[in-house]
Amino acid sequence: MKKNWNFGVAVALLLLVPMAACSSDAPTENAEGEAVEEKGPHRGKMLRDGDFAVEMTVFEDGVPPEFRVYPTRDGKPVDPKSVKLTVTLKRLDGEIEKFAFEPEKDYLVGQGTVIEPHSFNIEVVAASGGKSHVWKYSSLEGQTRISKSAAEDGGIEIETVGPQTISEMREVEGVVELDPATTSEIRAQFPGKVMQVTKAVGDYVKKGQLLARIESSESLQIYPVYSPVSGVVAERNANVGNVAYDQPIYVITDPGNTSVVFNIFPRDLGTIRPGQIRNDILAGWFENGFGFQFAQFLSDRFELLACACLRFWR
Repeated sequence: MKKNWNFGVAVALLLLVPMAACSSDAPTENAEGEAVEEKGPHRGKMLRDGDFAVEMTVFEDGVPPEFRVYPTRDGKPVDPKSVKLTVTLKRLDGEIEKFAFEPEKDYLVGQGTVIEPHSFNIEVVAASGGKSHVWKYSSLEGQTRISKSAAEDGGIEIETVGPQTISEMREVEGVVELDPATTSEIRAQFPGKVMQVTKAVGDYVKKGQLLARIESSESLQIYPVYSPVSGVVAERNANVGNVAYDQPIYVITDPGNTSVVFNIFPRDLGTIRPGQIRNDILAGWFENGFGFQFAQFLSDRFELLACACLRFWR
């Protein structure tokens, strides 16, 4: 998955480059030349400017995610009441969030929840001892960087996300009933042995087309049986060698007048509503295969419990 949800999916690949910090918080490198981010005693990101530094953490142990920032000077804790701090987040969709901070114990706590995903550009502004400090960096949680050549080799394309018609499928059970007014039972004119049958269940026949040849039990003459109507063979009750008597040899119907009643499960009542199932889709279902494949669907005289996949529009 059904309302006809034609499901279009666009994949957007975000190639993000971390922003350079305004202050001296650039990461160091290890022996292999890879960047190593400095971590503080609370396992947060260290931002330094001269002798002043702050450790940025997102705390979410038993509480909604919140910023907790630990200020230090020359490696020693600074009274959080003496520091004014603001943090501005710019998310990937352009949304801006600003956080004010209040002192608590030995840290400053952000006034608001840091909503997932924690993937954004960050600007930190701190004022302490008559000086201002500004840092800018990126939180790359859940992000990756793919080179252009790697994207091309992997068949990855960049598309602009926009409105799409979404499709959803629902499997439902229903009863199919043929209209008696458009159903014809074809019988042998005289009892006798079936010598030939030309059509199978699901075949389309035209009016006047040969259906069978019967050898009369009385005259021993072979006579033809023609279709009096055009339609689809819904039932064939005779094979070569059988004796045709009063039972219909064929049942032919017009699938265009077939009715289908589908039962909707209670769990789907919130999704499927009146007016969603489109008649043109049902018509196409009958015209493009259902009417010509009764052998796969029909059992016991035009009634069956069948599974059908419907398309419906929301």
